[in-house]
Amino acid sequence: MKKIFTESNYEVIPLDTRTNVCFYTSIDPQSYVPPHWHDAIEIIYLLEGELKIISDGITQELQHRQCILIQPNKIHATLCTRPNKAIVFQIPLSFMEKFVPGASRLTFQLNDSPGFSASDTLDLYVENIRKLKRNLEEMQFIMDTKPDGAMLLFNGLLFQVLYQLYHDFSSSQPAASNNRQVRNLEKLKPVLDYINDNYRHPIALEEVSRIAMFDSKYFCRFFKKCMGTTFLEYQNQIRLSHIYQDLISTDDKIGDILERHGFTNYKLFRRMFFQHFGCTPTEVRRRISCTF
Repeated sequence: MKKIFTESNYEVIPLDTRTNVCFYTSIDPQSYVPPHWHDAIEIIYLLEGELKIISDGITQELQHRQCILIQPNKIHATLCTRPNKAIVFQIPLSFMEKFVPGASRLTFQLNDSPGFSASDTLDLYVENIRKLKRNLEEMQFIMDTKPDGAMLLFNGLLFQVLYQLYHDFSSSQPAASNNRQVRNLEKLKPVLDYINDNYRHPIALEEVSRIAMFDSKYFCRFFKKCMGTTFLEYQNQIRLSHIYQDLISTDDKIGDILERHGFTNYKLFRRMFFQHFGCTPTEVRRRISCTF
């Protein structure tokens, strides 16, 4: 399923009207999704391959049979450099609120790191993660096989998972923290829209500061605090995401792709590309050609 974004990289989640959530099996040959957010709890359960999730300047490498939970309105990016297969489960916070009043004031966390178990309490936590994975696998099986009464079975498991998230993987936190993050992201939307529309051309700091109606020095701090990256780095990440997509989906010359997306300094591009993806553009194309 293709991700749908507004211009400001707010992810619009296509909900199933029968379940009010988004649940699907993702088969990804290669991709890079730049920093974005959504107002849903997102669970990614990796069945095959590997996936990198970048948030708060930290990269977490998801391996075979591991899962991760991404908090609503949390800025994050994903990088898949080799084919992977995963269950993706997105639960709108508004839907969770219907059954768990105050869900927007909760922090949802899940640690599926290897060797995490070290005590009786942590052993129970690991068992809860195993139970969650089994439920996700059953939900996937129902969606794939579509037995009689499939939606009854699926929704039964859905509410088991909602209970698990609330009971086993949530903790209280002050409401102001979540509300402030949402308000800050709303303030940045016009800026991010502008960057997404104009990333092919140099954008001056004063230009976007005026759009945000901030002093340029304050804007830099505000942007870094909200997005976890600087304004210039974000603009380059948007460029790189478009370049990466063209590399794996077209046969266009690399120079033509760079020019199309605003990179004029090839040496600088190669250095940034390698720092970001750990390989060269040619190697990306070689990987994708070996996949098919």
